[in-house]
Amino acid sequence: MSTLVAAEVPESRSSSGFRFAMLLPGALVTFLLILFALGLVLFLAFRGNDGSLLGVGLTVENFVTVATDPLYWTVTLRSLVIAGLVTLATVVTAYPVAYYLAFHAGRRRGLLLFLVTLPFWTSYLLRVFAWKIVLAYNGVLNSALIESGIWSEPTLAFLNTPAAVVVTLAHAYAPFAILPIYVALDTIPKSLLEAASDLGARPFTAFRRVVLPNSMPGVLAAALVVFVPTVGDYVTPAMVGGPASTMIGTLIQSQFGKANDWPFGAALSVCVMLAILVVVLVARGADRKFGSRT
Repeated sequence: MSTLVAAEVPESRSSSGFRFAMLLPGALVTFLLILFALGLVLFLAFRGNDGSLLGVGLTVENFVTVATDPLYWTVTLRSLVIAGLVTLATVVTAYPVAYYLAFHAGRRRGLLLFLVTLPFWTSYLLRVFAWKIVLAYNGVLNSALIESGIWSEPTLAFLNTPAAVVVTLAHAYAPFAILPIYVALDTIPKSLLEAASDLGARPFTAFRRVVLPNSMPGVLAAALVVFVPTVGDYVTPAMVGGPASTMIGTLIQSQFGKANDWPFGAALSVCVMLAILVVVLVARGADRKFGSRT
């Protein structure tokens, strides 16, 4: 017995050392690329701009400017509204696709999941350029409307509008919404649907009372996955939007670029992160609420 215990002690120590060695690279990457970067942004946010990389002194003037200048409030509100519309459009269109994959795809499920993830194989910029070609003045959409006789001449109503930004972002982030909703739907026990049918529930009633509540964690996860990156997106508004579609990410990028005001850009970034944190906390509370119900 004592020999067996003695043999197990070195083995447990070696397994602990192995786990530590495996976790160390990931921990270092997390610290260097995430925690250090966030700490640097927070440090810069309280610095004054003197043209140098790290600024000078300690000040709250950057946050005062953000709080008192109507421009940044307007752009931030516009960013939240556009991100909210993108999230709504993406989740609403992704849910039927995920529902079909979970309950009706059958043997074609693997192929359809492959097609859903196929956009990941192409560049994000390439997809944005494709939408720019579709929505342009002499683009695919205008040409199709003219050929069909609906319009007699091209229009500028599609490109350089907030609607173009919403459509482009919704298409770009559709796979990010489909997959978590599909996972949530696929984990619903089929016995629940059978029990609802045996109790006389019609298909829509079973969906409303069984499927939708149990899939809400996946819906909330999809909403967060889409909402968080779209709030700070600046590539898509710059390419298919216009002055009326300027988002907070564009202002942050300009502060780190042309304006060369890294402290103020960091302060804007911190304010956006705080706004996103509030949204995440609200979504987490909603997730717990739905979880307790189900």
